Amino acid sequence: MAAEIEEQEEQVEEESTGGGKKLILIIALALVVVIGGAIAFFVLLSGEDGLPLTGGSDSARSGAPAGTAYYVSMPRAFVFNVPGQSRDRLVQISVQLMVRGTRNEDLARQNVPAIEGVLHRTFSATTAERLQTGEGRIELREVALTALRMELERLTGSPVVEEVLFTGFVMQ
Repeated sequence: MAAEIEEQEEQVEEESTGGGKKLILIIALALVVVIGGAIAFFVLLSGEDGLPLTGGSDSARSGAPAGTAYYVSMPRAFVFNVPGQSRDRLVQISVQLMVRGTRNEDLARQNVPAIEGVLHRTFSATTAERLQTGEGRIELREVALTALRMELERLTGSPVVEEVLFTGFVMQ
């Protein structure tokens, strides 16, 4: 009989400590749900369509409209020769353009021939030595972006493109 009483007391203690653990777990889960709901509430009501991809105020400084990022692929890779000190090199670059909003996406698609011409002229003006370094490729992207924005501003009245991205780069 004493053994049964001790056994019942142990079961009551296990249930009370197990119930306490369950209560803590339920409170923690409720807290996570409330915090997640508050974050979602503030994000949805902040008026932004998404988080910036390039670290903050780049779109504000460049004058590009905020909105959803769209990527416009150039239909063909750019293939061109570049002079080098020891020999000329053949380069192939695949490019995508990042634009913000459907209006800019449509403008970029409508002006693909002009964009290809500007990019081809810009890419062909570099040297093999510059393209062999990471800094040279970054510089080429920045020069291409500047030239492209100027041309699209002239054609459409808007810079349209926010970023020039190299999706493929081969140099032989």
